[in-house]
Amino acid sequence: MTEDQSPENEATPPSRRSIRSFVIRGGRQTAAQQRAMDELWPRYGVEFSAQPVDLDRMFGRQAPRMLEIGFGAGEALLAFTQAHPELDCIGVEVHKPGVGHLLLGAESAGLKNLRVICHDAVEVLQQQLAPASVQFIHIFFPDPWHKKRHHKRRLIQPEFVELLARVLAPGGKLRLATDWEHYAIQMREVIDASASFANDAPDTGFVARSEERPLTRFERRGQRLGHGVWDLSYTRTRSSSQ
Repeated sequence: MTEDQSPENEATPPSRRSIRSFVIRGGRQTAAQQRAMDELWPRYGVEFSAQPVDLDRMFGRQAPRMLEIGFGAGEALLAFTQAHPELDCIGVEVHKPGVGHLLLGAESAGLKNLRVICHDAVEVLQQQLAPASVQFIHIFFPDPWHKKRHHKRRLIQPEFVELLARVLAPGGKLRLATDWEHYAIQMREVIDASASFANDAPDTGFVARSEERPLTRFERRGQRLGHGVWDLSYTRTRSSSQ
């Protein structure tokens, strides 16, 4: 997800959540995106459930799984899913125009290993996904909430990091990217402080952009303007109880 699109999800448990880190922007769905929601959602969409979903049944096979949170228009998710037919991929996004755009791309590519959940990622992580059920988690360009008074709305907070740890299998990878340096530093500090994750670049804190993360149009625009991008990669550690 980019800064120009709907941000995502707040880590506060639903019973206490008074502030959300996502805002449903006023973007209007195109006729094609609405058609995708009407016609393609039954094929790719997964309704939210407060009970853990059976991923083997959902995809019709056993395979490693990747979860992308806040996929925006779905450029990175679509490219990754196409490049990895051996993986099952799940996208979570609250912004319906972005969901519709992804569904159109999935139909065009004939994808069978993609499912989409249009719901608050916090509740998906807490309730719909079973512990240790995915092997990769991607979070690209979450809303940085630039103003200091809004930093509490940022997605990457200690409570949210532990929800990520809950669904990520030991040895799994958490990959993030942002084009806002202050947020990059906060991400690193918050995740480095968690015993559930080990930074894959302990000396610098950041890694080079993976070729598997395509340049989005927003990132290309940022490059033209001289903006930097910071990528992070973490490995889910094994706790003493695992």
